[in-house]
Amino acid sequence: MIRRRNGRRLLLSAGAALIGLAAALAISSPASAARTDVTLGVRLEPPHLDPTAGAAAAIDEVVFINVFQGLTQVDRDGTIKPALAESWTISDDGTVYTFKLHQGVTFHDGTAFDAEDVVFSLDRARGADSVNAQKAKFEVIDKVEAIDPSTVRITLKQPTGDFLFTLGIGDAVMVGPESADANKSDPVGTGPFKFSRWVKGDRVDLERNSDYWGTPAKLDKATFKVIGDSAAALAALMAGDVDGFPIYPAPENLPQFEADPRFAVVVGSTEGETILATNNAKKPFDDKRVRQAIAHAIDRKAIIDGAMFGYGTPIGSHFAPHHPAYVDLVGTYPHDPEKAKALLAEAGYPDGFKATLKLPPPAYARRGGEILASDLKKVGIELELIPLEWAQWLEQVFKGKDYDLTIVSHTEALDIDIYARDDYYFGYKNPEFKALIARLGATTDTTARYDLMREAQKILADDAVNGFLFQLAKTGVWDAKLKGLWENAPVQANDLTEVYWE
Repeated sequence: MIRRRNGRRLLLSAGAALIGLAAALAISSPASAARTDVTLGVRLEPPHLDPTAGAAAAIDEVVFINVFQGLTQVDRDGTIKPALAESWTISDDGTVYTFKLHQGVTFHDGTAFDAEDVVFSLDRARGADSVNAQKAKFEVIDKVEAIDPSTVRITLKQPTGDFLFTLGIGDAVMVGPESADANKSDPVGTGPFKFSRWVKGDRVDLERNSDYWGTPAKLDKATFKVIGDSAAALAALMAGDVDGFPIYPAPENLPQFEADPRFAVVVGSTEGETILATNNAKKPFDDKRVRQAIAHAIDRKAIIDGAMFGYGTPIGSHFAPHHPAYVDLVGTYPHDPEKAKALLAEAGYPDGFKATLKLPPPAYARRGGEILASDLKKVGIELELIPLEWAQWLEQVFKGKDYDLTIVSHTEALDIDIYARDDYYFGYKNPEFKALIARLGATTDTTARYDLMREAQKILADDAVNGFLFQLAKTGVWDAKLKGLWENAPVQANDLTEVYWE
């Protein structure tokens, strides 16, 4: 019996050893190592991959910071930090910026990055034939000079308080003369990731840049998967086909994800002023009373609840509520259908009128358009809803100005100056506002700048230039083990440089 007990002890000991060995092997096996790839879902496919040649946020959301970099960078908290420029000095009069560049930086095609590339990039952005969506922001530059390979001097025509911020947006990334013309389909930057493949209609693949000049990315591969349908987005996340959506397109599903410990639901803010953009140059919208009537007809709460399931902050002008200079102007035109009818009658439209409402693909636009049409119908304005794909919207509305009304989120940061552009698609012309924006551009003192920003917001609200609806929330959903994605979106970017698996 003793022998049998001893034999049983030996068997148990051997079994325990085998279990321990198996556990050790499992811990050290590649299968249990932290993942080094990620697949993120995006609602919209970019029209191309050059952030210096298009207004679509979908471009920056894939390649900005990841593939392309600027001299500076707007960080996740909205602060300005060095990027390709390691440091800079500013002259006492605020017109001369001297940048010291990081040395040893190369583009993904192996060519060296130096001061001449900065000259090329900024001259290209502000040139006569520039197609840069933010060309107006670069027109303040008088000249760009390469002092030596690692030193650049930029002279401005006047002091410009937000110049370092401008250099940190996607429109200001550095490109090489050897590759610039092909960046729409084969982007070549200096960033921590290189472009790998674009399968049109499906995905964009990136891979880690092994020759990156800075801190290497933790991920080896990243895929941006295009999933335009909300039901498909839900299914892809639940099945694990994608690891997350930095901006999940169907807020009605968020409670389901919040109840599932596999996922993290992170709701932050964006720079996305969602507006009923109005063609101020076209009758009857050239009449301020008509625009005021529309403003009174809008039920912001109904739109936020119905289109965004409560995720969104009401706004009364074109400015982000999280900014220190924000003024709450929601009460300028409270929801008042009777007041709207009276204003329409005063403007000569006692029976209302008919108009078109062109809607791009996002749910906030399509759903919001239906609710808005119901609001306006109650005061006599009948809208024909015209759904458009993004390429159509950009061509017809943004470029062609062929529209009455449209709904869109303007996600560029600190972009109130767009209302001072003569050829902008709003068709808004106000010499007083334009002069104020010129003063803002030439002002460097923060307190004075904030005062001018507040004044600008009030002018836009009073003129009812557009129907100001809500600030778009950043509704992120991703695997709970995925770390490092941004909570807020101070610029249009899905920065992967600090993303890793726990």
